[in-house]
Amino acid sequence: MKVLTVLITVAVIAACTTSPTGRKQLNLFSGSALNSMGSEAFAQIKQEEKVSTDPALNQYAQCIANAIIEVLPYEYSHIEWEVVVFESATINAFALPGGYIGFYTGILKLTENQHQVAAIMGHEIGHVMADHSSERLSTNLLISAGLLAADIATSDRSPGQRAAIMAGLGITSQLAVALPYSRRHESEADEIGLDLMARAGFKPEEAPRLWELMAQAGGGSTPELLSTHPSPSSRIRDLTNQIPAVMPYYQERAAQGRLPNCPRPSVLDQMHEEESN
Repeated sequence: MKVLTVLITVAVIAACTTSPTGRKQLNLFSGSALNSMGSEAFAQIKQEEKVSTDPALNQYAQCIANAIIEVLPYEYSHIEWEVVVFESATINAFALPGGYIGFYTGILKLTENQHQVAAIMGHEIGHVMADHSSERLSTNLLISAGLLAADIATSDRSPGQRAAIMAGLGITSQLAVALPYSRRHESEADEIGLDLMARAGFKPEEAPRLWELMAQAGGGSTPELLSTHPSPSSRIRDLTNQIPAVMPYYQERAAQGRLPNCPRPSVLDQMHEEESN
């Protein structure tokens, strides 16, 4: 038991890193391992989902991605990112370690302009930059190790007592560790994404508007305490408060005449009309 505790402690100390926002975090997995997992996951998703061949949609997503990739730190900007649009009504998007971005037509249709798509894309890339995948895996591994240690420590208790103790610890670890970590990741990705979109020349004020649209679409129905994501109202408030800090980046791009121009494809409006009918 003591040896296990020592090993866990050493692992935690050795794996402490710092996120782009300056937050201390736990990373037990290497970048190469995460990149490999990202590549495998993306290949599987492309097999399971229908990849859009619509040139306008793909050009739209690529145009926005190119603008954001241009302002990424070198270790990410030199990657040849693969951007894929999936034909699905799912309101979702993702980015994976190794340079992979996926957008569903459902979320492209929900957004009103390039700026809101950039807010999503910056958010998803922010997860990659902050190594949230590694931190999530590391946290889950640490929770499992802690539960194993607790199980060993209560081996002298009756089966009923052990079951009750382990159940309580499992619930506590989710409410006190796993879910808050997940919500923190989402908030941090929002912050990083807002910074990226402003540096790339997209309007920061469109980020809170995005979450207004997400709320209208039915997001945030789960109580925030029990959710992996902050509520839309929390995100709107936080992003609104962060806009003044990033606005100078947008204004600098505007003064240089280097604002992105990625017009929203008319096919998205057609999708909306077909769905309404």
